[in-house]
Amino acid sequence: MRPFCNGDTPFMNRIIAIVFNFCIVTLVSLHGLSLPAFDRLPVGTHPLALESPHFPSRLHAFIWRNWQLVPPSKMAQLVGTETTNIERIAESMGLPQVDSVSGEMRERGYITLIRRNWHLLPYEQMLELLDMTPDELALTLREDDFLYIKLGNLKPKCEPLRYQEPDEAAVQRAAEIKQVVREHFGDLELVESEPRFRFVKTLSSTEGTTVLPDRNTVNREQPLRMVYSYFGLFGDPLIEPEIEPIPDGLLARLADKGVNGIWMHVVLRQLAPGGEAFPELGAGHEQRIQTLKKLVAQAKRYGIGIYLYINEPRAMPPAFFETRPELAGIRRGDYWTMCTSTPQVRNWMSDSLAHVFGEVPDLGGVFTITASENLTNCASKGQHHLCPHCSTRTDAEIIAEVNATIAEGVHRANPDARVIAWDWGWKGHGDAPDIISLLPKDVALMSVSEWALPIERGGVASKIGEYSMSAVGPGPRATKHWKQAQQAGLKTVAKVAVNNTWEISAVPFLPVMDLVAEHCENLSEVGVDGTMLSWTLGGYPSPNLLVSQSFSTEPGATKETVLNRIAQDRFGDDAAPLVRQAWTAFSDAFRNFPYSGAVMYKAPQQMGPANLLYADPTGYRATMVCFPYDDLNGWRSPYSTDVFASQFEMVADGWAGGIRHLEQAVQATAGVQREAAESDLSVARAAHLHFASVANQARFVLARDAALASSDDSKQKLVEQILQITENEVSLARDMFDVVSEDSRIGYEASNHYFYVPLDLVEKVINCEHVASRFSAQP
Repeated sequence: MRPFCNGDTPFMNRIIAIVFNFCIVTLVSLHGLSLPAFDRLPVGTHPLALESPHFPSRLHAFIWRNWQLVPPSKMAQLVGTETTNIERIAESMGLPQVDSVSGEMRERGYITLIRRNWHLLPYEQMLELLDMTPDELALTLREDDFLYIKLGNLKPKCEPLRYQEPDEAAVQRAAEIKQVVREHFGDLELVESEPRFRFVKTLSSTEGTTVLPDRNTVNREQPLRMVYSYFGLFGDPLIEPEIEPIPDGLLARLADKGVNGIWMHVVLRQLAPGGEAFPELGAGHEQRIQTLKKLVAQAKRYGIGIYLYINEPRAMPPAFFETRPELAGIRRGDYWTMCTSTPQVRNWMSDSLAHVFGEVPDLGGVFTITASENLTNCASKGQHHLCPHCSTRTDAEIIAEVNATIAEGVHRANPDARVIAWDWGWKGHGDAPDIISLLPKDVALMSVSEWALPIERGGVASKIGEYSMSAVGPGPRATKHWKQAQQAGLKTVAKVAVNNTWEISAVPFLPVMDLVAEHCENLSEVGVDGTMLSWTLGGYPSPNLLVSQSFSTEPGATKETVLNRIAQDRFGDDAAPLVRQAWTAFSDAFRNFPYSGAVMYKAPQQMGPANLLYADPTGYRATMVCFPYDDLNGWRSPYSTDVFASQFEMVADGWAGGIRHLEQAVQATAGVQREAAESDLSVARAAHLHFASVANQARFVLARDAALASSDDSKQKLVEQILQITENEVSLARDMFDVVSEDSRIGYEASNHYFYVPLDLVEKVINCEHVASRFSAQP
């Protein structure tokens, strides 16, 4: 049942829709009725979806954005037409023919499909496109690295999309699009493009690897060097055993780079039975345990341990507490905490972990987050005073007790397994000596190395939070916490980033080797007992990992000796000096990155040239690493608009110098070393195009807003600036199309899947031409 709106303004339409929907929900509730399943999915403020005016219609946009990703027959079925009609419209816009479509995008790239159809389809058609049930999609939105938050905590309002025969104007516009495509890219039929996810096949193969699967155990005495699988699924990675998250080829390559730990996300209620206390929990746990056993055995053969990310206990809906209200803690939204101050909840947690480690005794261990974005224990959001059980307790007592409960369960089954307590979020990311002092002695304390490090970029003084490679740690919070932990008799672990961060995650690694080596050298002087080298991003088996391995295993290692040896081994004696110059240039350029939490999460560096330009302000706010839109004020904090753009220009300009050195290095190599050099050059070029495009986009929004507000002689100069920027963006998109077509790694990150695909760069050119025509036609 859908609302009918006939207000005179968009604002009135929204008000009427909200009131109508409220009445409908109230009506069905009073009469014991139920809404359709898809209407129970979250919608938030439910604003009108953005249009794509560079396409003739929403149908054309839908076909374009799903071309090569979804079978034409599936698209035809969804909009109620014949496949030939979908193919005819695609051909009219210059899209290449599609013989078959791999199922990998549905299996490994479903988040890409969700994101690119978020403004095009209502939920009921999204479910059909994804072959998901409402419950499956709801779980994905909630548990797949809080995807719904990344999507903006709202679902844009879209009417069902139905096929309509294109009218004369649409046919003419499609022909214009085809002409733009031919002018800038030639015939797309003739473009040789590496299929998306080809890197999975490459990295899964053991061809060319040197590490043999001949280990019988995981050496827990070695310093931990742990990453996430480069292409591991995040939400529920153990339920589909046919989708391998860590195949032999990847294990061999990571082991060769010194990795001895891989972590994966799990939800405890899915991995263990709920027992007598919670019999409804644990559905499918047998399958997940079997998959986990297989992965653990497979990784052990390469000397790599599997570690579980434990972020528990997850909050539950009200129905869970109907027969056990005494276990409910605090409420946030539609969910309540399972209060860990109650023995029943703690017993379930420890028993569940004892079950898992008893069934899979070769597991390496766990790491915990006890104050994350997810609602877990009552102190996880600092609101424990609202809980009847926790109100007289301190946050330190509650958080330390949760970690002790987890450690007890793990060590009851396997005393040798590592339990690592991460201080993320404790005291609002402040000092937490009281929590550290209460931790059991059989856990290690992990802290983000660079946290609280003072920096100055563009004259703006600030402090690093996390996910920074542009600033070299450790910072004062980590060093203080490690010292307190060591004094308390605990081992210590540094959470660092050696491959990439949310500063830019759309490339598998950043060749800023000087920065990586400086950080590793500093950590060797501090004396931590292990390192977590990546979050979901950063698990690629790159040469950056060799830096960490060298400082972890070689007493007296220095930046110069380590980098010189890696350069010589990877590229040869002739190319090594040029590569070292390139690494230094990249590192020096990256020191100018305008770091802040807002810039990392909301600016367009994940999308780069694929992010569209908007001739009119969208009114949408940028979301976490997902939709930048045109929200310059959201992108830039705490920097001024000009400083923000200038800093990205400095990064891009300095990066270009590094590329010139790396191009020369490629010419000085041959054979396997040439392949490695060309692979690294592809990554470096992609990063440069992203940085340059962010600066461009910032300048565009500034000029656009000024032009729209101007009515004097200055408007013509602003329009000229806009036309120059759109021309520059066209050039960047064309260059990016070449890079991403040849390299399926570019644009991918494990928890977000593909931020963009090659045809998005073609669309960007169409978009830029349309925006330019809009402004050039203005008086």
